[in-house]
Amino acid sequence: MRNAALLALGFLHAAPLAAAELAVDITIPRLSVAEYHRPYVAAWIETPGHHVAADLAVWYDLRMADDEGEKWLKDMRQWWRRSGRGLDMPVDAVSAATRPPGEHTLRFASGEAPLGELPAGEYRLVVEAAREVGGRELLRVPFTWPPAQPTSVETAGEREFGAVTLRLSP
Repeated sequence: MRNAALLALGFLHAAPLAAAELAVDITIPRLSVAEYHRPYVAAWIETPGHHVAADLAVWYDLRMADDEGEKWLKDMRQWWRRSGRGLDMPVDAVSAATRPPGEHTLRFASGEAPLGELPAGEYRLVVEAAREVGGRELLRVPFTWPPAQPTSVETAGEREFGAVTLRLSP
């Protein structure tokens, strides 16, 4: 009996702990314009008081000489004021190159960077885009963390974003 109990305890210890997950699908539309530039995009989680709880992604031009691409990060005004100006770019697990038109998915698990140990509470996913010779757009999607059940919330941009979908799973 004792061996069976130890064996059962061993299986429990070896089983992976379930982590809540957050996924964001961001669609960058193909625009029919004379001079197209890929947008700079920032995605972050904020509290109801507009404090940044986690920077999820910052897509910008990493190829420019002398880190020139960083100069234009301030065009994403809300992100820049809330978090960007305090960061030393590039940031591991957050910054990356701009993306072409299409759907792009970001996935995060609780306990892992950059989401980390996000405390339980009410939050908003915020995505912001700014494009040279283009426009700016900001979208907010409210959510509760950790999710009690699988949830999917979609919103749509008017120009710089197509659909933006937040998917949560416990």
